[in-house]
Amino acid sequence: MKVLVTGSNGFIGKNLIASLKRETDIETICFTRTSSYDDLKSAVQQADFIFHLAGVNRPENDSEFDVGNADLTASICELIRSEKRNIPIVYSSSIQVEQANPYGKSKLKAETHLMSLHNDTDNDVYNYRLPNVFGKWCRPNYNSVVATFCYNIANGLPIEVHHPEGQLHLVHIGVVITSFLQTMRALPKNSIQINVEPSYTTTLGELAEILYRFKNSRETLVTEAVGDGFKRVLYATYISYIAPADFNYTIPKHEDPRGVFVEMLKTENSGQFSYFSAHPGVTRGGHYHHCKTEKFLVIKGQARFGFRHIVTDETCEILTDGAHPEIVETVPGWSHDITNIGDTELIVMLWANEVFDQQRPDTVAYKV
Repeated sequence: MKVLVTGSNGFIGKNLIASLKRETDIETICFTRTSSYDDLKSAVQQADFIFHLAGVNRPENDSEFDVGNADLTASICELIRSEKRNIPIVYSSSIQVEQANPYGKSKLKAETHLMSLHNDTDNDVYNYRLPNVFGKWCRPNYNSVVATFCYNIANGLPIEVHHPEGQLHLVHIGVVITSFLQTMRALPKNSIQINVEPSYTTTLGELAEILYRFKNSRETLVTEAVGDGFKRVLYATYISYIAPADFNYTIPKHEDPRGVFVEMLKTENSGQFSYFSAHPGVTRGGHYHHCKTEKFLVIKGQARFGFRHIVTDETCEILTDGAHPEIVETVPGWSHDITNIGDTELIVMLWANEVFDQQRPDTVAYKV
């Protein structure tokens, strides 16, 4: 199948092209700002499906809205008519069609051309009235506040928030592309207007606060809950604007004669991750917790874990090494320590269910 993508060099176009390249049965035809009308005519003649993403949203004068949005769409519709065959077309419109501004009016005119094509020829038309789309590769300081805030904050530049209570209606590029591809494959009948979910609502002030917490996490080591929902896709967007020179960052290392201890990541409600080392013969630990629990994983070397119940005096010993991955858990009320019983450095990963609180440490010294 040959798929024509207009606006293929744009934000949505780049993300769509990247996904289409993974489809082994699809040949992509690209149409960009530098392409001619003859290029467009040839592309439509070859196309089995069209993603019409090209448009104008930041012109030098308002007349360019009609040329780049309505007139281009009209030309595509006429070329489809001349082919006298069904060439399904997805159009990236905007919720701005509901507003009385030049951009919204031009997008509404484009929709009208597509509806006339559908009504006259029964050509499949799928119209997406998209809210603000955000994600990787969106151009900052252009027409996306999310891209601008992400880029500026990630690169140490100032941002301006004049109306922090101002609402934003957002959708991530990932779900847009997924919906596009589903529509291309399924060709749903009696579905002209296509909605994309999930969408998100936030404010300019909230957006800025979250992004600054993302940035500060490299210092505090406290990560936001970026595993799902809005923060998941926003964090993916934010780090896409980090320059390669800043892909890495240093974290504190605490070192003493026993070895080193390094905290890697902390969370607000799911504990923290760290690692430590111990030289041959060194014992670390020798304490118990009332509520805190931990999971240890030896990734290099050999270790002996010792346990003693602080009430019954019962003891327990566990031997483990990096060659055979095994989790050892600490249990409240049991004192525990770990000894390097090998001839090489011992390296151990550690997860604790809570972030260490220097003011209220749930750690009580007690010899095993």
